[in-house]
Amino acid sequence: MASAGAGVAEAPGRLGGRLSGDRIATAALIMIAVSVLWRAQVASRGFLAVDDYVLITQAAESRLTVEHLFALYNNHLMPGGRLLIWLVTEYVGLAYWPYVLLMAIGQAVLGITFFRLLRRMLRPSALLLLPLGLLLFSPLTLEATTWWAVGVNMLPMQIAMVLAVSAQVGYVQTRRTRHLVALALSLLFGLFFFEKSILIVPLVFLLTAACYADGGPVRAVWTTIRRWWPSWLVLTVLSIVFAAAYLSRSESSLRRPESAGEVFSFLTQIFGSTVIPGLVGGPWQWLGAGDGAPVAAPPQLGTWVGWTIVAAVVTATVRQRRRAGRAWLLLAAYLLMVAGMLAATRLGSAFSGVAGGHPRYVSDVVVVAAICLGVAVVGLARTTGTTLPPATAQPPTAPAVPAPTAPAAAAPAVAAVSQPAWPVSRHGVIHAEAPVDPEPDPIPVTPGQPPAEAPSVPTDAPAAPAQAPPTLADAPPVPAEVPPAPVDVPPANPTEPPTPGLLGPVPERYREAVTVVLVLVLVAVGLGTVWTTARYGDEWAAKSGRSYIDTVRIEMASAPPDTVFFDAPVPDNVVPRLSSPYNLQSRFFRAFGTRPTFVDETDNASILDDLGRIQVATIVGSTIQPGPQEGCGYLVDTGKTVRMPLTEPRFEWNWVVRIGYLSSADGTATLRLGDGVAQFPIRKGLNQHFFRITGGGDTVELAVTSGEVSLCTNEIAIGNLAPKPE
Repeated sequence: MASAGAGVAEAPGRLGGRLSGDRIATAALIMIAVSVLWRAQVASRGFLAVDDYVLITQAAESRLTVEHLFALYNNHLMPGGRLLIWLVTEYVGLAYWPYVLLMAIGQAVLGITFFRLLRRMLRPSALLLLPLGLLLFSPLTLEATTWWAVGVNMLPMQIAMVLAVSAQVGYVQTRRTRHLVALALSLLFGLFFFEKSILIVPLVFLLTAACYADGGPVRAVWTTIRRWWPSWLVLTVLSIVFAAAYLSRSESSLRRPESAGEVFSFLTQIFGSTVIPGLVGGPWQWLGAGDGAPVAAPPQLGTWVGWTIVAAVVTATVRQRRRAGRAWLLLAAYLLMVAGMLAATRLGSAFSGVAGGHPRYVSDVVVVAAICLGVAVVGLARTTGTTLPPATAQPPTAPAVPAPTAPAAAAPAVAAVSQPAWPVSRHGVIHAEAPVDPEPDPIPVTPGQPPAEAPSVPTDAPAAPAQAPPTLADAPPVPAEVPPAPVDVPPANPTEPPTPGLLGPVPERYREAVTVVLVLVLVAVGLGTVWTTARYGDEWAAKSGRSYIDTVRIEMASAPPDTVFFDAPVPDNVVPRLSSPYNLQSRFFRAFGTRPTFVDETDNASILDDLGRIQVATIVGSTIQPGPQEGCGYLVDTGKTVRMPLTEPRFEWNWVVRIGYLSSADGTATLRLGDGVAQFPIRKGLNQHFFRITGGGDTVELAVTSGEVSLCTNEIAIGNLAPKPE
């Protein structure tokens, strides 16, 4: 009973138990902790960027409603992300640290669940740390762990991918219904954060066919459908329901490429510049892209080195293990699906030239690549058919064996009885479900005694000397509480060696040299990863938005209480004008603790410049031509309308007007620009007034509409606000 308890505590697929005695699990947890802390440090050097501000603004302007959660953002359905953003905005405000913390938690969950999948799916081996390291440290996932607008989509999708694959492997192992429930919940979790998680459905199917079904492509697909049809029924129903709900709300974002050259450039960029270098520690060089994440720009030599390493790994693993070829075909198929989806929505647009250079679009590929690397290098856990019979079951009688040709007296006395083989009642249980995955223990055989028949005995094994087997009557009684020991059967794929190791097919005389080469390659990939991550961190740390916000906070703390602002866009390097109207200052600062006061008319307007400093406002645009009255310009009396030509016409738009005037008394005036009319108050003396008007034309008309007023003006400007020159 004690040994059984220890086995449960160390069962593969679980991180609990006596980790102090499990060096692989301890090393994995250390790797996960290092990656989380390292990526959090890289993320904390940066700040919010571009889409982050738009999502935060929308959260600040809305209540927590179903309409808000399920509203599309750039055709993306992400209620889970909107929920997290709303909570942070409501209770923290415009801050970055909560998002860094959430991304760190997501990465930790991803690492732990992925290691659990490796322990369930693959053979016990220290080589499990290779696919785990690829997932944790690949530069392809840098954006998903540093930029919130990317991480809030991609991290949950990656977690859902791992959970879904783990659930399917569990179902293949045990046929238990709870794994089907876990599979459905995993898909729903991914779709709750990102509609791209629908790719989990073909991924799970292709992985099952590649790893757990034998035969050619047609036979493997048919076997997969027939044997595990409940999984496909669950996934198909969920996919249809989600597709119907999503397509009813979204607008088509499909585009057509402009030329074959555009498609070729895209494929060259996504595979040659992003995916392949990223899998081996690249791209080593980045191209800055403002406040957003940089674009991969690997050197030509680095690209060729990446292709060489990937080709060598694929070739070596395929020669070592038959399933490796299927694993790499699975990765290729998933890559093509991702590339096709990206090409259909990005090519033919203004961003097609750099669509393939953004690692965020392929960060989910790292999960599939890590799984395939594990299958190719470590190998799938072996299947057994062991099933304990009921305690009251009658053991089968051993088959008759021909009498020995030698005299019976020559055979030594037999004290032990061979154990009978129990019938197999279940097929397809993965041996990794057991505490350990050793080679099948041989059944003790006394010299001169034939081994007990069991399914694990190969047909081509040498025959033992024949002799009459002992009968069950001669065997000692077996206590009822101690069931007979099960007998292992050979792996489902007998052509694959049990545990060949990474250097299995390498001749002994070459192993030392090959080991040195492999270590050097791993060190080079590790150093490249460190270099790439550090350079990414340098690019990510340069954030115009952070400097702009920090300056505005300082300026607002020292500004007079009556300081007011006309609304204007924030700088393009903070939020691009493509995000209009969410690039307006009045909306950008909605989540501020002490936000600026914005007005549509005032006597003294202020403006925030591109650095976030408060400046006196003026107008840049058209002005009226000088008036005929010397010392007055244009004289406007009550009840009269005066036409004033502009230095250049204004097209129809929402403009800001500044008028400087000298008035004899208080009153009201009206200004007309084309079809636009604006009324504003005038005060006695020398004053100015700013107000908005929507119109266009080459002439303005000014009239005093109330009070006994004589007004002089030679200063009317129509255009956009700008800081007044010092």
